[in-house]
Amino acid sequence: MNNNDILRRLRYTFNIGDSEMIAIFKSGGQEVGRPEISDWLKKDDSPDYQELYDKQMSVFLNGFINARRGKKEGEQPVAEKRLNNNIIFRKLKIALNLKDEDILEILMLVDFRLGKHELSAFFRKPTQSQFRKCKDQVLRNFIHGLQVKYYVELK
Repeated sequence: MNNNDILRRLRYTFNIGDSEMIAIFKSGGQEVGRPEISDWLKKDDSPDYQELYDKQMSVFLNGFINARRGKKEGEQPVAEKRLNNNIIFRKLKIALNLKDEDILEILMLVDFRLGKHELSAFFRKPTQSQFRKCKDQVLRNFIHGLQVKYYVELK
């Protein structure tokens, strides 16, 4: 999955408008305008399509955490220059205040089975022997499960 796909899906799932998107990016530490957001949300084959880089996606996810959980006191987290599926998964888990059981339930909504030990391996430090890379399939199913769970709740 690329960052633009993830941003589009999160915007749709949580019904985030342009002004809220701008506020989320600002909360994460970057000023953006409506034209930039519009270009990031366009389909890949559109001539105005702009790639959303890892640092910008990280800023959005940090802002999303602030928007959903409230801004923490003191120094704000620094946006990562390089993202991977494990980091994105962890940030979404934090933003939505999910426990492992909640994530497993969300995955079950889209008939994706994962064991608790497999799930915890995604959230370990890369230096630990139990660490596992989160593949696109797992992240894609998790985000699809979020759509099933949260988009219905918003209606």
